[in-house]
Amino acid sequence: MISRLTGILAAKRAPQILIDCNGVGYEADVSMTTYYQLPEVGEQISIWTHLLVKEDSHSLIGFTGEEERKLFRQLIRINGVGPKMALTILSGIDDRQFAICVANNDVAMLTRLPGIGKKTAERLIIEMRDKIETLLSEMPAQQVSADGHSVISEAIEALQALGYKPADAERMISHAQQQGEMHSGASQLIKKALQATVKL
Repeated sequence: MISRLTGILAAKRAPQILIDCNGVGYEADVSMTTYYQLPEVGEQISIWTHLLVKEDSHSLIGFTGEEERKLFRQLIRINGVGPKMALTILSGIDDRQFAICVANNDVAMLTRLPGIGKKTAERLIIEMRDKIETLLSEMPAQQVSADGHSVISEAIEALQALGYKPADAERMISHAQQQGEMHSGASQLIKKALQATVKL
């Protein structure tokens, strides 16, 4: 299994890139989200990869972040969502934006992506709803100040990182506390806050 490649970016022509690893060239398809984060040709690059094995071919999918690869792997497990569609989704929306869509039951946003109809969007939300906490856990850890952040502060900052406005994040966490989550950890507060948003 090829899981990660480090080498020189020899060529890039969307949606494919070529990486020279000590004289061996590896081709990989990438999402546009990854493509726009790539360095210039000739510079060093390190990407996470997923190996697709078919009867007639082996191909690599590349990702600049492990979070995007994990979301890709979750997407292709959904009935009717193949690698091509998963890359289309990741080309139009990043992992954080996708988590927000699922949490908010935002079918309209997903149907704006090429090839994603209403039924597919609804299936994506249903299938991924129970994986929201996993998506949140892949977010970069918040830096801790000298006097330390409280659980509430951590939860609010995490929601802001997902794209919520500060006032909305505070309201959502406050509501989660009122629902009996006063002594929960940050991840539980976030989960309850997002679940409440889905039910609205």
